[in-house]
Amino acid sequence: MTDTAPTIFAPASGFGRSAVAVFRISGPATGESLCRLTARSLPAPRRLVLRTLREASGGILDQALVVWMPGPGTFTGEDMAELHLHGGPAVRAAVLQVLATCPGCRPAAPGDFTRRAFLNGRLDLTEAEGVADLIEAETEAQRRQALRQLDGALGRQVAEWRDQIIDLLASAEATLDFSDEGDVDEDVLETGLAGKVRSLRDAIAAALDDGRRGERLRDGFVVVLAGPPNAGKSTLLNALSRRDAAIVSPIAGTTRDAIEVRCDLGGLPVLLIDTAGLREAGDLIEAEGIRRTRARIAQADLVLMLDDGSDAGIETELPSPSPPLLRIRTKADRPSFEATPEALSLSAATGQGLDTLLDAIQQRAAEAMGGDCALITRERHREGLTRCRDHLDRVLQGAALPELVAEDLRLAVRALGEVTGHVGVEEMLDRLFAGFCIGK
Repeated sequence: MTDTAPTIFAPASGFGRSAVAVFRISGPATGESLCRLTARSLPAPRRLVLRTLREASGGILDQALVVWMPGPGTFTGEDMAELHLHGGPAVRAAVLQVLATCPGCRPAAPGDFTRRAFLNGRLDLTEAEGVADLIEAETEAQRRQALRQLDGALGRQVAEWRDQIIDLLASAEATLDFSDEGDVDEDVLETGLAGKVRSLRDAIAAALDDGRRGERLRDGFVVVLAGPPNAGKSTLLNALSRRDAAIVSPIAGTTRDAIEVRCDLGGLPVLLIDTAGLREAGDLIEAEGIRRTRARIAQADLVLMLDDGSDAGIETELPSPSPPLLRIRTKADRPSFEATPEALSLSAATGQGLDTLLDAIQQRAAEAMGGDCALITRERHREGLTRCRDHLDRVLQGAALPELVAEDLRLAVRALGEVTGHVGVEEMLDRLFAGFCIGK
């Protein structure tokens, strides 16, 4: 970022009434804006001090704690300041209005502060994504994964792989440029290069072969409740979520669209989805709901197939290949209930079997998400590493010309650079940082 870049400001705490509201300012005009707002000189760096905030006419806005943080040793790498105000809406609105009149200042867009940290080299792209994931984390496991990402777990590993491929590229180009020199043994270089490429390729392939644990943990373990109408899907969803998330009615076909509820099971994120009953549709709206049910089943990590004993042949509705399935016989509290050995007996009305079902879901989720060692947390990471692995595979085919070997190594370096944001990421920055909250 240059000295001519605009200075940005935004509230960094939540909206609504609160005891304290935190404002952040970053950019070359931060110091001047802080002096203008407090009508005093800059305080000592990195020390909270009490100041009276004033508007241009001298009227008092608030009494606040302010901290001045000169760059480059800040989150964004620029001069920064924070204002710790009283948290009333009128105070926040008045301070925002005054900041907007400061020369060179503008309100921050979503993700502006983290984007500047990335552009100024304070974070790589994977660490910036870790910031977003940490803000969005709803469970303990998601929090731990986001912190690993923010700490640079993936970025460091990708940088190590990238440095190794750059070394291999230098060796490959030496073979091309100095093959007529007596001290360059082409056979030795090619044999050594192939061994190192194979080792790198295997390491990257092992990271990719993780069952998408990182993405599952970030997005949630998807559990779809399926079955015929009136099998008890909506009642079970309400019982599992402990609230009236879905309408329960004896009228068949009440649920027409998917209803999603996020839950925390033992620190693991689980997404429960109630769906339309599987049967021959009675109208176009119900037909669309059943189509969406089948699409959700095909994408599920686990399907709870509910049956109250009054229908059969549900398995014919499942896609091929079938996702992991857990059969449940519902309405166990009824006198006519008949248990079956292949299904879990359950009554959402009385709570019978709910604890057993929750334990089963948690176990499946824990197995799918694995431990805390997943490096890849987004599809973007997976796509870049996959392209790198494919280029290394072509190098190992052995039939390529030396010029093509060097080109594949160059493309492998580029693919890894895109993961951490070293090259070719300009087109994705707007989309990525637009997903951040304002003030971060």
